[in-house]
Amino acid sequence: MMLRFLLYSVFLLFLASCGSSKKVNYNAKNASVVLNESKPGKLPSVNQKELTSELAKSNPKLNKNTLAYIKKYASIAVQEMHKSKIPASITLAQGILESGKGRSELALKSNNHFGIKCHTQWRGERVYHDDDEKGECFRKYQFVETSYVDHSAFLTKRKRYAFLFTYGVKDYKKWARGLKKAGYATDKQYPNKLIKIIENYKLYQFDNVKKKDFKVSKTLTKTYTDGEAKEDVTSKYLDEKYYEVKKGDTLYSIARKFKTSVDVIKEINDLNNNRISIGQKLLTR
Repeated sequence: MMLRFLLYSVFLLFLASCGSSKKVNYNAKNASVVLNESKPGKLPSVNQKELTSELAKSNPKLNKNTLAYIKKYASIAVQEMHKSKIPASITLAQGILESGKGRSELALKSNNHFGIKCHTQWRGERVYHDDDEKGECFRKYQFVETSYVDHSAFLTKRKRYAFLFTYGVKDYKKWARGLKKAGYATDKQYPNKLIKIIENYKLYQFDNVKKKDFKVSKTLTKTYTDGEAKEDVTSKYLDEKYYEVKKGDTLYSIARKFKTSVDVIKEINDLNNNRISIGQKLLTR
């Protein structure tokens, strides 16, 4: 009887060890680390309540969810403008467009308002969502405000966006078109959509908020990065490193032209596929 009991106990321990090992393998495959996010503090007003109230009165047809979004996130967009030199109007319009006014499925389940994908070195939490391809990996944040900070880091720490910072913070049209040229979005109408949002909701007014009139919160001054980009490249822009895509170009023909490979061009430009568009600016080395 004792022998049977011992054999049964060993069998149960064996089953338990198998189950636990499967769990470890699953976690390793989907490993993520909860990054240390600062809890957002209350930011100074940028007169967003007054602006949205005036807009609602002057044009009752304007989308109420968009107005609510502006009221909620205008201050963080202005803060990031003063930290990173990205127009507040552009950041806010991108947030509105890419998060579906904060109501898209991806935004609601990940607090990711800019559709930033995981990329190779991302070690934070993640969610999977159908986009250009099925089940793509997207970054997940604890706070929406962190996605704004990471959006700034995403643009300032990658060489392919460096030329954007030769534009002024009040030139939202150049920024909108430049984002498309840099390959930020595949939608041909992306610049026009951003400009329309900015002009319909007068977001350009936030680009005029001076730093001395806006006391930057200490709660979000630490840049939130993913470990991929180590240095600020915005001051090191050299135009000759870029090639503007022309009609008939393919990644293969461009690679041959500059004596490199398709894989290298895709890697240094953060391209997930072989799609390119006329006017797009690509790093070639």
